[in-house]
Amino acid sequence: MFYTGTSKNTITTCPNLIQCYNVQTFATAPLTKKWDLYSSVCLERHPIITQSMQEIELKFYNMLKKIEFENSLKCDHELKREREQNQQNISITSNIDNKDDTILIQTAQDFEDSNQEELDNFKFAPRITSCDKQNTLSSLKRKLDKNLLLLVHQEIGGKHYWIPPQSIRQEGETMRQTAERVLQNVCGTKIQVKFYGNAPIGFYKYKYPKNLQEKGTYGAKIFYFLAKYIDGDITNNVKYQWLDYEELKKVLPSRIQESISQFMLHI
Repeated sequence: MFYTGTSKNTITTCPNLIQCYNVQTFATAPLTKKWDLYSSVCLERHPIITQSMQEIELKFYNMLKKIEFENSLKCDHELKREREQNQQNISITSNIDNKDDTILIQTAQDFEDSNQEELDNFKFAPRITSCDKQNTLSSLKRKLDKNLLLLVHQEIGGKHYWIPPQSIRQEGETMRQTAERVLQNVCGTKIQVKFYGNAPIGFYKYKYPKNLQEKGTYGAKIFYFLAKYIDGDITNNVKYQWLDYEELKKVLPSRIQESISQFMLHI
């Protein structure tokens, strides 16, 4: 490549001139931007009971139950009940040595009646708890048939938001270690969780305002880790909520919600 107004002889005799020009050109490239690195924990409480069947699921279940009944063989209890029905004069008691002592014979019908009575007296636990009725969002005893995600009231840039717990990475920490520290600092030491691996499941970034960028940091990158609630309570003095995914849409900042929805399939 030749520059306008420069002869071949000049370039041949002055190679340092070309080299200096190239260095100055590349020196004008923008410097690498500095980002603050954060770890955040998406802590889930999994369903405790199964969800109620939808109408189409109930129809399919009843159809399979009918097919199974029509193709099944009779069990020993059903055969016993038929034999007893065919015996018109069955003796249910017998005397021994002309004494008043008797032996009771339990028939198939008696067995069914006793089981039905036991079932009628059994009381199922309610699917709708008192925490559901009172809308106690900080309780784990609500929405028993749904996944719940932990959100905390955390300050970011002078404002408070409901977000998954997060904190900036400290020197020498891995991102997983930062996530564990975040959860302990926010929730206390009595809560037991299980992390799903050492790698984050999602990522979100945003730019700082210009006055902060002028101080040398361009923005923040947040790495999300997925964890499962096992046992224990949140002991620290922090505002928190356990929300299902429909409730999250109303509370989470829209851009964070859009980011989390890419890897949290229930949102």
